[in-house]
Amino acid sequence: MKNNIIKTGKITLLTALVLSNLSWNSVPGDETNPPLITIKGFTFTDFNRNGKLDPWEDTRLTVDQRIDAIIKQMTNAEKAELLIGTGMPGIEVLTGPVGDSKQGLVPGAAGGTAAFERFGIPATVVADGPAGLRIQPTRENDSKTYYATAFPVGTALASTWNKALLEEVGKAMGNEVKEYGVDVLLAPALNIHRNPLNGRNFEYYSEDPLISGKTAAAIVNGIQSQGVGTSIKHFAVNNEETNRLTINAHVSERAIREIYLKGFEITVKESQPWTVMSSYNKLNGEYTSARKDLLTQVLRNEWGFKGIVMTDWFGGFPGFESIQKGLSSDVVQQMIAGNDLLMPGIPVQKKALLEALNSGKLSQEVANTNARRILEYIFRTPTFAKYKYSDKPNLSKNAEVTRNAAAEGMVLLKNTNNALPFADKQKEVSVFGVTSYAWITGGTGSGSVNNKHTVSLLEGLTAAGYKLDKELVDLYQPYAEKEVVAEKERRKARGILALPERLPEMKMDDAFIAKKAASSEIAFVTLGRNSGEGGDRVVDNDFNIANEEIEMLDKISKAFHAKGKKVVVILNIGGVIETASWKDKVDAILLAWQPGQEGGHSVADVVSGKINPSGKLTMTFPVKYSDTPSAKNFPGVPVHNPKEVTYEEGVYVGYRYYNTFNVKPSYEFGFGSSYTTFDYTDVKLSAPTFKDKLTVSVTVKNTGKVAGKEVVQVYLSAPAKSIDKPKEELKAFGKTKELKPGESQTLQLTLSPKDLASFLENKSAWIAEAGTYKVLVGASSSDIKKVTEFSVAKEITVEKVKKSFELDSKFTELKP
Repeated sequence: MKNNIIKTGKITLLTALVLSNLSWNSVPGDETNPPLITIKGFTFTDFNRNGKLDPWEDTRLTVDQRIDAIIKQMTNAEKAELLIGTGMPGIEVLTGPVGDSKQGLVPGAAGGTAAFERFGIPATVVADGPAGLRIQPTRENDSKTYYATAFPVGTALASTWNKALLEEVGKAMGNEVKEYGVDVLLAPALNIHRNPLNGRNFEYYSEDPLISGKTAAAIVNGIQSQGVGTSIKHFAVNNEETNRLTINAHVSERAIREIYLKGFEITVKESQPWTVMSSYNKLNGEYTSARKDLLTQVLRNEWGFKGIVMTDWFGGFPGFESIQKGLSSDVVQQMIAGNDLLMPGIPVQKKALLEALNSGKLSQEVANTNARRILEYIFRTPTFAKYKYSDKPNLSKNAEVTRNAAAEGMVLLKNTNNALPFADKQKEVSVFGVTSYAWITGGTGSGSVNNKHTVSLLEGLTAAGYKLDKELVDLYQPYAEKEVVAEKERRKARGILALPERLPEMKMDDAFIAKKAASSEIAFVTLGRNSGEGGDRVVDNDFNIANEEIEMLDKISKAFHAKGKKVVVILNIGGVIETASWKDKVDAILLAWQPGQEGGHSVADVVSGKINPSGKLTMTFPVKYSDTPSAKNFPGVPVHNPKEVTYEEGVYVGYRYYNTFNVKPSYEFGFGSSYTTFDYTDVKLSAPTFKDKLTVSVTVKNTGKVAGKEVVQVYLSAPAKSIDKPKEELKAFGKTKELKPGESQTLQLTLSPKDLASFLENKSAWIAEAGTYKVLVGASSSDIKKVTEFSVAKEITVEKVKKSFELDSKFTELKP
């Protein structure tokens, strides 16, 4: 309180000096433009038209001083208006009539903050999403178009393991956000791949928090370098879509801190996103948007986050039915927890907040703190700076960025006898699979983008000069178009959050396929999967390959192999599918992901050898779904309408489980082949004993015949005397530049004390045990090239924290 008194006094004194010593010159304004005041050569805007210079209008004062002056003047009604979003047009489909939803300045944006003319505070705009800006591409009575670039989905971006490239992607996204008049992009999304069936895994990056955090930090740095903000989401432990507004996740504090918060911690510390979005779910019995330990203690006090926290849209409501009944979220608890902005904001919340302020149920101190943070955000925005956006981002340059990023994120899963690259443009190519013609750019829901056009595999191969079997093309194209229309109609009938379904494959008889095998040199077969916000995937016909797909692969493989020809499968998918049962039937598998709008070009760049694939898996592909450590605890209980989910696997998520419990995957974490080969030598540590940090250096040499890049992964195996630990954990990674045949590069990767530490709940501390640590340097979590070790002389307490996330029900965690 004392500080506030001093600050306010300072403002009053400054204002008094301004008013007593300087002469005035007022310029009249009109209805839209407030008048200007000139004082001794300085010009200011008289926002409230009172004919005098108020402190918040005085641009010579610091931002803090101006914000203090605004808050001091604000009424309770104005504070309530500031702390609640301005609504989202069209949301009534889900909620029923909820009151006035203002269309913001940018049609199709997800919402924003309110304007306060008397303080010169404009309305700001926030918009989705993780694969690029999502706004309306066309507008009423406007002949112009507002298409945005559809970038590769999160799984594809993370699979590049290339921080510099990811920052370029962020810059391209930021360019579109800024030039279309948006202030904050609601991205990136970095929840952990706890289970392969999560319908939004395509938006997220990995089963590993280091990959998730480093990927998100690079993208945030890129976006924010353009002068616009980001909102990292969904904070936290939001790892399924089933009953996402109400599901109660039971998770130990150790698993929360080591696995589910770690990526967010890295992102906050390495990129300072403008905003964080709290998640829908309950965590150990309480909504995340109402948890002070999460939003204040950990996020602000421990990590030093400086921005605002906003809810996910309708976060804290127990389902849309409660909104339809006219109920409110617990606005007081959300504000006290440190959730500054309630989105998208509805009148019932505003009313509840105003009543709480008037009655003293919500203190002025809390409301002022939250309001201050929102005003600090507004003062940073392009809208506040009156940036004249062009509505003309650099779409052609950004298309080039997405094409290159998609190619670099592609993972070569299999390549027997160098089936790829296939560069022969004279010989005929057969292209099978409905998805080759109905290409999937990205998933559905808030992670989708309204882009102008998607380059299909058909278009990509054609543009690259391949000679395609015309009869097949003429059969597939109308079939694919018909199936796409049917799928769109089906989704339209099912409403706003209808989930996409796999398109059925075209039936072909053996004789027809044999004819193609005789005339074509190679078969490309695309298998496609899509998913989206609002629901999770299923095992049958989605995670598992469908019978008709198996039949198609069997027929094509038999016919082409009988003629000594190759079969290449292209996976146009957002997340993990089962591969073990069919991978031996084909010669090569290229995991193309959902690679954004230029996807067909990107695939052609890789299969032709123009680009050597260098992507690596950021998640494990299990042999079968039941091998997944969370399989028996997903999506929760009761089975048909889950209310709770227990994270019994603890820290043993993904490769931490497969490696520790010796469960063999189909493709392991970190795996990815290349058209060339690499040799690892000279693995050295900067010291045999750990002090403050340790550097691991490794030399990588291209020992093959074509240029390529390699991802080097550093895993750590730590002593486990005081607590059980995974067999090894990824602690650092780096990617070489493009190495020519015979060329070498030495990478240096640093380990910090926290990289050595595990979280001990009984001590509320991150502890690095004394003893011997093994450093495993490899090309994947299984393909370890070199092992070395160092010692820690005595136990290091890296960080002490306050106990948080008390369990609301006891359960037994998995231990080796």
